[in-house]
Amino acid sequence: MKIRIKGNSVRFRLTQTEVRTLSEHGEIYDSTNFGETEFKYGVVLDNKIHNLHTSFNNNCIVLKMPSSIGKEWYSNDIITYDHTIETTKGQSLYLLLEKDFTCLDNTIEDQSDNYPNPKLT
Repeated sequence: MKIRIKGNSVRFRLTQTEVRTLSEHGEIYDSTNFGETEFKYGVVLDNKIHNLHTSFNNNCIVLKMPSSIGKEWYSNDIITYDHTIETTKGQSLYLLLEKDFTCLDNTIEDQSDNYPNPKLT
């Protein structure tokens, strides 16, 4: 799972195995160790919501996805889900959740579990 944060936008990208795990088990988490602090992040299915939502507590960002769409995500061709929420400070936060495609350029990261890039076919 990769996350990209820029300004008031958060983008999560999941590999094939991660999308399957999310669809079948309802959650997926990862973390990055910064020495004395660990940054955690994850995606969870929630049957009480109708759009993407997020929370940030105790050094952990969680993107919530409606269960109704998340359970089927692995078996369908939908690539991206997005939603903009209003924050408590009156600003907008753009959320994006997408299947991770192989890169078009050369990269050293392992991409063996990424979705085939349609631009390469």
